Amino acid sequence: MSPRRIRSTLAAALLLVLPLAACGDNQSAAPGAAAPPPPKVTVAKPSQKLVSDYDEYVGRFVAYDFVEVRARVSGYLDKIHFTDGQLVKAGDDLFTIDRRPFEASLDQAKAALEQAKANLAFAEADLKRGSNLVPGTSITQQTLDQRTQAKRVAQASVTAQEAAVRQAELDLQFTELKSPVSGRIGDRRVSIGNLVAGGTAGSTTLLATVATVNPIRFEFTMDEASYLRYLNAASKQAASAANRGMSLPVRLKLIDEDEFKHEGRIDFVDNVIDRSSGTIRGRAEFNNPDGKLTPGMFGRVQITTSPPAMALLVPDSAIATEQVRKFVYAVSPDGIANPKYVTLGPLVDGLRVIASGIDANDTLVVNGLLRVRPGIKVDAEQANATGDSKEAVVSTN
Repeated sequence: MSPRRIRSTLAAALLLVLPLAACGDNQSAAPGAAAPPPPKVTVAKPSQKLVSDYDEYVGRFVAYDFVEVRARVSGYLDKIHFTDGQLVKAGDDLFTIDRRPFEASLDQAKAALEQAKANLAFAEADLKRGSNLVPGTSITQQTLDQRTQAKRVAQASVTAQEAAVRQAELDLQFTELKSPVSGRIGDRRVSIGNLVAGGTAGSTTLLATVATVNPIRFEFTMDEASYLRYLNAASKQAASAANRGMSLPVRLKLIDEDEFKHEGRIDFVDNVIDRSSGTIRGRAEFNNPDGKLTPGMFGRVQITTSPPAMALLVPDSAIATEQVRKFVYAVSPDGIANPKYVTLGPLVDGLRVIASGIDANDTLVVNGLLRVRPGIKVDAEQANATGDSKEAVVSTN
């Protein structure tokens, strides 16, 4: 190879070596570069609230008393004394059946009673005269016995006619149909002039219905496990609610309400558990002074199962998942984040109840959870309080 060519080859090699040397210098300088700043997170202490466990059930309202107004006597409807749907009081007049036939029947019964009384008076006088005679000479014993029998028959006739008068008076009273309870009456089922079929058996005419308004009852069904839990919760109470002590307080809301603002108590639990569904029927009673709660209306009821107790709550954003376990990051005073495994409770007012795993003095990461790794230092910024100490209730369903 010529010297000129050798020099060209060496120059090309030098051009290749110089960039590689520069790269090596840069790589050796990388370890001395500034470390990345710790991730910024938001931290807060758990909120503390008084929490009561409760269950929720859906049910319907039923009237305390519901009465079908039917006539006890037959006749033509003469008068109607109410407006459809109005509130009525016990004893108010509702319907009047034509009274004239029953007044005539009463007069006939009274006349028959007077006739029976006259017959009795004659029989008593006749027997008295016969008793003053000498038996066997002036009057035979047979005649005396006949007069005694006649007096007894006359007495029985008077008793029968007195019963007929009382029945006629009852029939006349039954022509005036009065409300048996106070409540709201429905619409009239029969118009004036129609024949009403009455009686105590067979097919009778339904005239109207009356449902009590205040108080009102709410019926629902509970499962067997909940029933046993309520029995345990009520074991320290005085016997009530069918002598099982289950007069637990309840709260209720309607379908258009956001809060459980109606307060009542359980007043009845059924005596059997349904075999097909494994549930038992319960009933609660509520005051209803304004009549808003209506029989047949749906509602949701809360049953408190434990006394209020202090609980710790955190936002759901503070909770992470590791396979099947839940944990939160607790930040130490020197800024190191470490996981704490927790047991979760229900959601209350947007916060999650922590049943176990943390205490009230822990400082927890509530925002920026994805930037945290176990054991790293974090740049913690204090958040606002996540709650206050007001009382809340939580569902165990």
